[in-house]
Amino acid sequence: MGMEWASIAIDAIARETMLFAGIGFLIGGLDDLAIDLTWIVLRLSRRAPPVPPELAAYRPSPERRLAIFIAAWDESLVIGAMLRTALASFDHGDYRLYVGTYPNDRATIDAVAAVARTDARVRLVIGDRAGPTTKADCLNALWRALCRDEARDGVSVAAVVLHDAEDMVHAGELRVFDALIGRFSAVQLPVLPLVQRGARLISGHYADEFAEAHGKLMVVRQRLGAGMPLAGVGCAIERAMLGRIADARGGSPFDAASLTEDYELGLQIAMLGGRGTFAWVRASDRGPPVAVRAYFPATISGAVRQKARWMTGIALAGWDRLGWGAPLDWRDHWMRMRDRRAPLAVVVMAVAYLALLAWVGMHAVHWIARTAPPAMPAASEALLSVNALLLLWRIVTRAVFTGNAYGWREACWSLPRMIVGNVIALLAARRAVWAYVGSLRGIALRWDKTAHVFPDVPGLHP
Repeated sequence: MGMEWASIAIDAIARETMLFAGIGFLIGGLDDLAIDLTWIVLRLSRRAPPVPPELAAYRPSPERRLAIFIAAWDESLVIGAMLRTALASFDHGDYRLYVGTYPNDRATIDAVAAVARTDARVRLVIGDRAGPTTKADCLNALWRALCRDEARDGVSVAAVVLHDAEDMVHAGELRVFDALIGRFSAVQLPVLPLVQRGARLISGHYADEFAEAHGKLMVVRQRLGAGMPLAGVGCAIERAMLGRIADARGGSPFDAASLTEDYELGLQIAMLGGRGTFAWVRASDRGPPVAVRAYFPATISGAVRQKARWMTGIALAGWDRLGWGAPLDWRDHWMRMRDRRAPLAVVVMAVAYLALLAWVGMHAVHWIARTAPPAMPAASEALLSVNALLLLWRIVTRAVFTGNAYGWREACWSLPRMIVGNVIALLAARRAVWAYVGSLRGIALRWDKTAHVFPDVPGLHP
């Protein structure tokens, strides 16, 4: 009798979890397929790109002043190398590097000061508050410093460029920003994470995700006319647009209560009527793109912390803060839905793993009881078959985009990295939910940043 009840229970669990996960995967798979088909149609249409496709076309004259903002908390190990590399790389005659630090982070202050003493283009800014606060709060301190400098010098910058302390900048990026800002309110360059050989699975899954996001999704968003989120690095915002946002917020353009101020800023610019563009510009004919390269977290704990911060800021708290935008704008609603589906996708994934265990358990129980497991309904078989085809399409698509950006070896690694990415997402979702629930209870969100490594890749740029 006990075995019969166990058989009935495990049969029900296996059936219901499979059905829930199967429907969830079908919805997500069709959503991804719609993006892929849209991208294919856009490619086949052979429409002229929204910006000149090669760097040689970008020769702004006269050059306008640009301000590069770098928020730095506990970055003493990388900030010096980053600043020196940027100063030696940028092919532009008029820019300033504003580096935001905290009064309780002496090591980072000293590292920035050592570079600033040798080059007047580096501006060390020490905030009033002890760190860490949020990245947006640090960027606001840089904004105030910029406003003071503009008033003193009588020269306004054309745009504010955002970078992180671990970024490997491209020599030509400021030329691209200078030429496009004015025509556009915001410009985003591709981000290409570097794969650490000793942590290929963890660091490499970022490469796969960005290869698709910046090789396909951003292109689709732009062509559809949906709001374009910024990545927080390798992006430029028009000074006048930032001023409008700052005036509306009492003087601070970046929302200090946000963990993903870059994402929100891009959508707010679109809501204010500003045009953004994703600039895929090749450094030479058939050469690599003008892009930002950096090492992303190479450990499970670091990746989980970073993904949890993104999930909290975009899919949970960001939903509360931004809503759905203009009524009846299906393009923007579609893209925002995709941005916010991560928590639900994690739930579906967790149920799918439970379903797998339940099906194994079901067959084990029926084997012990010497009974036949229930036959799968025809509709369920059809659902699994469709999902299998969608999964195969997803695997091939990711490999193609990874291979296009990194070569065939990394394309082969993209399959096992999909599994690693799923595990990281599951762990990050738990952390994100706890952070979000804490924020609802009044606990301030803080800059839960990860340790950084500056790239040491000779000959990275042509």
